[in-house]
Amino acid sequence: QVQLVESGGGLVQPGGSLRLSCAASGSIFSIYDMGWYRQAPGKQRELVGGITSGGTTNYADSVKGRFTISRDNAKNTVYLQMNTLKAEDTAVYYCNADVQIVTGIVNGYWGQGTQVTVSS
Repeated sequence: QVQLVESGGGLVQPGGSLRLSCAASGSIFSIYDMGWYRQAPGKQRELVGGITSGGTTNYADSVKGRFTISRDNAKNTVYLQMNTLKAEDTAVYYCNADVQIVTGIVNGYWGQGTQVTVSS
């Protein structure tokens, strides 16, 4: 019904930048909140930050001032701009979206994840 596809992960040196994208497609009527989560090896999945349909954002304390979330509602896409990356940012990054499908039902959907590795 709805697919979320992330892209933009990879290997970057400490202090570098990456931009992740997550595009939603399928039987979409409307998309509400969208967000990014990450899961490092041996750790639980944690919230990186989120953005409402109106553009209000919130961030985990660990990424405030370094990461920026934005969205393009016309493209059903959310972005995560990551600057000044640190080794501890290494994780699989997942996007999440609350989507109202054409039948009226609202469900949460997850992307497949994209690996971000910060290493010299």
